[in-house]
Amino acid sequence: MSLANLIPLLIKLSIILSVFAIGLKASFRDATYLFRRPSLLVRAWLSMGVVMPLFALIVALNSDLNPPVRIALVALSVSPIPPILPRKALKSGLEENYTIGLLVATAVFAIVLIPLMIEVFEVASGIAMRMRLGGVAIIVLTTVLLPLVAGMSVRVLWPIFAERRAKLIALVATVLLVLSCLPILFTSVRALLTLIGDGTLFALAAFAILGIIVGHLLGGPDPDNRAVLALATSSRHPAVALAIAQANFPGQKLAGAVILIYLVLSAILAAPYLNWATKKHKKLIKPAEAL
Repeated sequence: MSLANLIPLLIKLSIILSVFAIGLKASFRDATYLFRRPSLLVRAWLSMGVVMPLFALIVALNSDLNPPVRIALVALSVSPIPPILPRKALKSGLEENYTIGLLVATAVFAIVLIPLMIEVFEVASGIAMRMRLGGVAIIVLTTVLLPLVAGMSVRVLWPIFAERRAKLIALVATVLLVLSCLPILFTSVRALLTLIGDGTLFALAAFAILGIIVGHLLGGPDPDNRAVLALATSSRHPAVALAIAQANFPGQKLAGAVILIYLVLSAILAAPYLNWATKKHKKLIKPAEAL
């Protein structure tokens, strides 16, 4: 197996382990949280599944950015399943049931919404694109839903193991993701340098910052929910985005590197917001604990 074929598999494995670790600390009630609250579900769908793809479409059709950058933006915008996000939110003490429920809800809806949004992009841009429902379903099931259910099942059957091993498995997932992304970034460094100064970083940063703002505004009255949706709207599922880019534009290898650059950039830009939301959360729970 070549390195080019191995890296996507390692990225998927890291995501599977990350979601499995989340499942070790989650309950089945957490997983259905948003399905029992339609208003929050609609807000999340508008934030992640409508506003962000619309922004990407506008940029793709009205900018002079290089084709790989536009491809990456389109792929990222229709991949609203942030499997890496929940660990950040849970570690910061934000609302656990909303966080897990958002992961599950977006994963379920993505199976139908991603092919639908690809069709919309194709009609609007005139560029032939494809991403079959079956392909999306396989990625979502194998990297999100099944690992999450497996983790929750282990939590029920072997709670001591789940409590002790969740952090270790999450750490392994993070290390594996970093190691699998480095070869792509290193092999594309020359091409990436050509994108500096042409608006690429500005477009990617604008996408990430818009996601934070939109998610915060549509997150509802609960400040924790607003913070989680802000981070989720800014984040994306790298395996889904890479699969969309490779399926539609196999010759544009730089698009994959741009997607990974976005993951790093969005994490950096989200860090101050996450820090602010964490401090606000702690201030809110202190009075409650004193009662």
